[in-house]
Amino acid sequence: MDEIKSNENESLIEKLQDSDPDVRKDAAEKLGNSGPDAVEPLIKALDDSNPDVRFQASKSLAEIGDPAVESLVKALKGEEGNIKRYATFALKNIGDENVVEHLIEALNDDDWSVRKTSAKSLGEMESKDAVDALIEALKDEDWGVRTAVAKALGDIGNEKAIDPLKKARRAAKGDKEFKKVATKSLKKMA
Repeated sequence: MDEIKSNENESLIEKLQDSDPDVRKDAAEKLGNSGPDAVEPLIKALDDSNPDVRFQASKSLAEIGDPAVESLVKALKGEEGNIKRYATFALKNIGDENVVEHLIEALNDDDWSVRKTSAKSLGEMESKDAVDALIEALKDEDWGVRTAVAKALGDIGNEKAIDPLKKARRAAKGDKEFKKVATKSLKKMA
């Protein structure tokens, strides 16, 4: 039985290289049920040319769960932006508290979209451990990151963020979107 499963997995892993993105996406989806052997091929698929394949690979890595964490953390510390963004998404969906420190680290990534995805993920995980780092990230140079951080702080709901969020809202002259998100987050904390 294991040999049949192994042959199926090898076939699916080969299909991750198919020229048809639908075939690659389908293979990535099916590999979510296959265990640790699929982790590395799915990590590579996080850099697929097709966003649907990348998204499905990240979902499948999250389904694999704990056996994928180490490889996802390694990917998060790599060079490639797509891989880092989708690794962040997969780690968030695994939801393990052990990944929080890595997502906090990613708030300092050179790529703004990785910082934004990390902030969003930490908020969705409602990670109290991330509050200080998120407060610091309110000073990010990218408005999209700051907006994601403000929303994340509202999702977490820690009162420690009230004054820094008010200060950031006052400093955001002309940034209506940030002010709106910050106000909404503050109302959640009240």
